[in-house]
Amino acid sequence: MARPPHARERVLDAYEALLISGGERTATLDAVARAAGVSKGGLLYHFASKDELAAAMIGRLDALAAEDIERIRSASEGPVEYYLRTSVMMDDALDRAIVAASCLAQSGSRAATEALHRMREESAAAIRPHVRDQAALDLVMLLSDGLFFNNALDSHGPAETADDAVVPSGADLDALVALVLRSVAD
Repeated sequence: MARPPHARERVLDAYEALLISGGERTATLDAVARAAGVSKGGLLYHFASKDELAAAMIGRLDALAAEDIERIRSASEGPVEYYLRTSVMMDDALDRAIVAASCLAQSGSRAATEALHRMREESAAAIRPHVRDQAALDLVMLLSDGLFFNNALDSHGPAETADDAVVPSGADLDALVALVLRSVAD
């Protein structure tokens, strides 16, 4: 049986969830403490301020992004295919951290903006040796962005029919990935 998360992680998880669901303005220290099931004093024990909480959220993104960069580099199917297929949000830890950091960036957090740019640049650096030129890299990166964004539009569950789907899946995603791989190869 998995151990319950420590209070610090519960607080960070609650902050992340509040950022995602309501944006930076709703993620007050009181709301975070309430959502985490800790007292405000308990929250302040781990994070002395909202700035420290935001810094920890960005640290979480940095750590998860570093792990993903290693998976990009070592992916058996190749970096381009891995990157595209994992651009369809799966509500995993990295996806949630990206969305939460995006909320912080939209609220004016320079550190969050820099972390998101850094993650994108490191992803591009891992993919660059596997595509023929800058235009091919741009194609991969922008398609990835579009898959991620459009998946976010599908937040009420999967479409009822393939024609209604915002993000390709199954055979349609396979065909898209194959098309991109043909387009970006040397």
